[in-house]
Amino acid sequence: ALEGAMRSIVACAVNVVGAVLSSAVVAYGFARLRFRGRDVLFLLLISTMALPGQVTMIPVFALFRALGWYGTFLPLIVPPFCGVPFYIFLLCQFFRTIPEELAEAARLDGASEWGIFCRIMLPLARPALAACALFQFLGTWNDFFGPLLYLNDPQRYTLAYGLQQFMSSYGGKWAELMAGATLFTVPIIILFFFTQKTFIQGIATTGSKG
Repeated sequence: ALEGAMRSIVACAVNVVGAVLSSAVVAYGFARLRFRGRDVLFLLLISTMALPGQVTMIPVFALFRALGWYGTFLPLIVPPFCGVPFYIFLLCQFFRTIPEELAEAARLDGASEWGIFCRIMLPLARPALAACALFQFLGTWNDFFGPLLYLNDPQRYTLAYGLQQFMSSYGGKWAELMAGATLFTVPIIILFFFTQKTFIQGIATTGSKG
C-alpha cells in the first residue's frame, strides 16, 4: 500500500505541474494575445469539454500502444502536459479580469510577453492556479480507469487501482482493507483542509481590481 501511495503521489505531482503550467500558458495566449482565428480555436477547445472520454478511449489507447507506452506510466503523466480544456477555460477567464494597464506598464518598462506572464500574471493568478492544481491532484489520485487501461504490472499499480485489486483478491481482510482506504482518504482531507480558502477564491475567479 505504501509503495502504491508513493507511486500515486509521484504521478499526482507530475500531473499537477504539467497540467497547471501548460494550461496557464495556453490560457494566457487566448486571454491576452490577439491573433487570427483565436476565437475559433477557443471555441473548438471549449467544445472538446463536451466530448465523452469513452469516445476517444479507443483511438487514444491505440496511439499510446503504437508509441510503445502501454504498460508504462507515460500515458498517465504525459497528456496533462498538453493542457486541460477546463483549466484553460478557468484560467483564461481569470486572466481577463486582470487590468490590461498592468501589462502595458510592464511593456513600457521593456518587459517581454513571457516576462509579463511569469512576473505579473502568474503571481496574480495564484488562487486560480491553486484551484486547478487541486482539481488535478484529486483527479489523478482518484483515477482508477487510467491505471486499469494502461498498467499490466502489479508492481506499477497506483493506490486506487491497487486497493481495488486487493479488495477483489482479499475481500475478507477488513482490517487491511480499512487501513488502505484510510491511507487513500487522509491525503485528500489534509490537502483540502489547508487549501480550501485558496480553492474557493480560485473558483470565484476574482482578479486584481486595479
